[in-house]
Amino acid sequence: MSISSAMVKSSGLVRALMAQGQLDSNKLDELTQQEATGKSVAEWIVSQGLCTPDLLARSVARHFGYPWMDLSQFDPAFLLTLEPELSQANRGLEALVLAKRNDVISVALADPTELSTIQQLKFRTQLQVEPVVVEYDKLLQLMGQQTGHTADEGLLIEVGLDDGSQPESSDPDVDDAPIVRFVHRVLNDALKKGASDIHFEPYEKTYRVRFRVDGVLQEASQPPLAARAKIAARIKIMSGLNTTETRVPQDGRIRLTLGADERKVDFRVSTLPTLFGEKIVMRLLDSTKSVVRMDQLGLDLQQQQAVEAALAKPHGMILVTGPTGSGKTVSLYTFLNLLNDDTVNISTVEDPAEINLAGINQVNINERIGLSFAKALRAMLRQDPDVIMVGEIRDLETADISIKASQTGHKVLSTLHTNDAASTIVRLKNMGVETYNIASSLNLVIAQRLVRKLCACKAPHPDGLRSLVNSGLLAEVPHADWTPFCAVGCDSCNGTGYLGRTGIHEVMPITEALQDLIIQGASALALEKQARADGVKSMRESGLDKIRQGITTIEEILSATKEE
Repeated sequence: MSISSAMVKSSGLVRALMAQGQLDSNKLDELTQQEATGKSVAEWIVSQGLCTPDLLARSVARHFGYPWMDLSQFDPAFLLTLEPELSQANRGLEALVLAKRNDVISVALADPTELSTIQQLKFRTQLQVEPVVVEYDKLLQLMGQQTGHTADEGLLIEVGLDDGSQPESSDPDVDDAPIVRFVHRVLNDALKKGASDIHFEPYEKTYRVRFRVDGVLQEASQPPLAARAKIAARIKIMSGLNTTETRVPQDGRIRLTLGADERKVDFRVSTLPTLFGEKIVMRLLDSTKSVVRMDQLGLDLQQQQAVEAALAKPHGMILVTGPTGSGKTVSLYTFLNLLNDDTVNISTVEDPAEINLAGINQVNINERIGLSFAKALRAMLRQDPDVIMVGEIRDLETADISIKASQTGHKVLSTLHTNDAASTIVRLKNMGVETYNIASSLNLVIAQRLVRKLCACKAPHPDGLRSLVNSGLLAEVPHADWTPFCAVGCDSCNGTGYLGRTGIHEVMPITEALQDLIIQGASALALEKQARADGVKSMRESGLDKIRQGITTIEEILSATKEE
């Protein structure tokens, strides 16, 4: 079917463009000869290069008085919250339902003069249509995304609990298809972006979803506030939680098998009642990222050798310290993976076990039934272990059992929340552990932080080496032939200038000199001074090495070591 001269001249879109001088009337006779089978007038105009999609949309919106929208700023997640009848109402039409308000739907159109399209939408939805003029190419792109949404569900091959069960609900309010697709899409997007956490946050008038990527929260979408209860219910079903209980916090877990490589990813789910609904945080526990090689932790050669020497000892304790989110668990799993072979019996007690490791016996504590760290440890010691990992030393009882285990032929790995290596020893002493027990059992203390790594788009710092002095990292400009880098931002790093994270460490072996100071009850300051004399780098010195290597920025090191 060719576009006839009558069709061209009767088109409101063509008349509007001609009236504004955007379309040359001398071209009409030539254009009527072009074959455009199945093409709309808008597509025909754009395909012939007579008008750009942007100019076409703005001109039409101005001429007819309709609102104009930049679809690149529209969050496609909203399409997943529409009722199925609305999300499918555009079948066969160059239009897309964007939102519903009472009995009116907002519809994206490149050509609002196509009255037949508007009439069909009215008939299919039984609602009033409010046209919104958009660019033709962006409309087609978003329509393609809409039809591709169901393909995302193919990624979600397996959803279940730790015991392998498959909880489902027959309640149509919970298993609402758009909500299912929306939640699944959020999980997939979080995985693609390398997020460590997903936050679903309801407020009085808004509802937002945020991802924590490389330690920094960033907004991912703003679903309608009315969808918060359904979204929460869907996530609770997936994680085996009670959907009718919204007054108390709950904890659960989801396991997904993703992609052709059948990569298993666990999500740890936590719900919290707030003033305006349940806030849900999902921690992504990707075993492919949580167990890395020793050389990927960010340790320098001297630090790595100190860690390997401590791991090679037949007994004793290794402690990893730092605040929440400093990568302690990744370090411990990396050490366990290094020790894991058929000749070693490894057991862990955690709250909870974040990553399932083959060949390692993992125990989750459960305070509600009395299974504490201490109780699990006692039972574990009767199981002939070679290596024990305690998720966290929280009290004297756990510390005492762990230290005694390390003194009786077991290798013990654990964590504490302290700012630096020397403070760890003081913390144990303050818990009530005898100083001679600390000195005789402790082999190594690792304090660490995570800093963001620069993307390849990085640029030399405009102030060069003087920037180190200006920032306070150094007292004077060093005589060197290198320069610090600063973050720039590109498409690969989403404009942040950073891509991924690495560790900065203080690795402190317990030497004889340190043992003497520990037995004497020395202060953290005295212990730190001795550690420096033994050649132990502070975290800030470790960070300076990363700056020199062009791995991170001055700002990241200052932020990570601000307490020093």
